[in-house]
Amino acid sequence: MSEHRVRTVRTVLALRCRAVTEARWFAVTVFTVILVNAVLLGIETYSGVAADWHRWLRTAEHVCLAAFTVEILLRMAAHADRPRTFLEDPWNLFDLAVVLCAFLPFLRENSTVLRLLRLARVLRTARFLPQLRVVLVAVARSLPGTLSFLLVGALLLYVYAMVGWVFFGRHDPEHYGSLGRAVLTLFLLMTLDGIGDAVHAGLDISRWSLLYYGSYVLLASFVLVNVLIGVVITSLDEARDMDQDKPSAEPPAEPSHTDPPTDDHLSLRRRIDEARRALDALEQELGRSAPDPPAATDRSAVMAAQRQG
Repeated sequence: MSEHRVRTVRTVLALRCRAVTEARWFAVTVFTVILVNAVLLGIETYSGVAADWHRWLRTAEHVCLAAFTVEILLRMAAHADRPRTFLEDPWNLFDLAVVLCAFLPFLRENSTVLRLLRLARVLRTARFLPQLRVVLVAVARSLPGTLSFLLVGALLLYVYAMVGWVFFGRHDPEHYGSLGRAVLTLFLLMTLDGIGDAVHAGLDISRWSLLYYGSYVLLASFVLVNVLIGVVITSLDEARDMDQDKPSAEPPAEPSHTDPPTDDHLSLRRRIDEARRALDALEQELGRSAPDPPAATDRSAVMAAQRQG
């Protein structure tokens, strides 16, 4: 089989599979299977129902796995003419990893890992929900800023935990008896849960505790949390802009010289030939109706002969 024939077969296969994967019914079907898989996971948490319907639940799980396998094969076949584009999409790699891991023997024997893999299939709903996909991309893009936020928050917790241990360690060992307990107490106070009780308990020890808790709430609960919200919102705007700037359709491929002419090409050539024939006929008609130019050279020769005579 020649290389051109192989390329033609791959192109035809890709076009047919792409027509299936881009159809609305295909997306609805896969989305339904994902929801069914999520429902099955929820049902298995009830021991009584799982014991009575164990056989049917296992059969439904195998059906879902077969459906996901067919889906990923169709998506791979849709990129048969350009396999590299399939690997460039992170969602395709995620779907392929989730499906392949289900067939690995050492993973199938571990029920905990297998349940986690089945749970990962639920995340594939983001592929069919554009808004959820934008949110996940925004969370991923906010990770660098979030790491900086965590470093600053950890430094703030450490400083205030050490100060709390110095001032309140002897009087309130349950909450500030060690560095770990102080950090845990301040981490819970970051949500403003129990801040009133902590302030009243601190006032019984020292009046300076009001400044301690007031500055901590101002920095931890207001400044840092607002900074984190700002980082996430900025990443969300960037992810939304990236999703809008993404081309919705691929540019049409330029026809090569070796490809056979299509109906559009033939009609265009036919129109060009007709226009050329019309222009030729118009030029001939104009040439016939144009008057003959005056014979200036003949008149000058006659006048010269009369003068010589």
